[in-house]
Amino acid sequence: MHEIPLLENLRKKIPGLEKNWDRYTSMLKEKKVPAKTELIKRGAYTKNIFIVKKGCLRLKFEDKGRDITIAFFPENRAITSIHSYRGTYKDSQLSVESIEPTDLLILNGEDAEIIYRENEGVRDFLLEYVGERFDTYLNLFLSRIRDSPEQRYLNLIKEQPDIAARIPQHYIASFLGITPVSLSRIRNRIWKEQK
Repeated sequence: MHEIPLLENLRKKIPGLEKNWDRYTSMLKEKKVPAKTELIKRGAYTKNIFIVKKGCLRLKFEDKGRDITIAFFPENRAITSIHSYRGTYKDSQLSVESIEPTDLLILNGEDAEIIYRENEGVRDFLLEYVGERFDTYLNLFLSRIRDSPEQRYLNLIKEQPDIAARIPQHYIASFLGITPVSLSRIRNRIWKEQK
């Protein structure tokens, strides 16, 4: 199987994985999905872990007809329903959807448990990954409080230029907490200032 950096990093950081690497990678199932495919539905229970080989997923929340993008997961990122996985809630409070045609590796929960049991270091790696995600969400939360919509957009361009360039604008507007019309005005203003 063609390696992706996330898996290669996991393999290098946890020496015990090496001896069973072929068995572990055989647990990963490859799947191609078209754009707008819901992989995790709100209210559903899943322990599948999705790793993006090519394409992009988004984590979203729907509330009273509003579709709110919480995070983007492009290549080399992994996502699951943390609510389902930890047993915090019986079902997922959020949804995960493909934004563009996406190639995935999928690890089911039972196989993930085998890997965890056989390799103590995996839990530390995952704690580090979850800590990184927590920092990202905290920064997003604080940005919504202290930064103007324009500053939030400038932060996105600086921190995730690939996302800003390839993701449809209505998803970016949703992520920034503004309307697509407001985003268009901000982009025009920035473009004029750069001329």
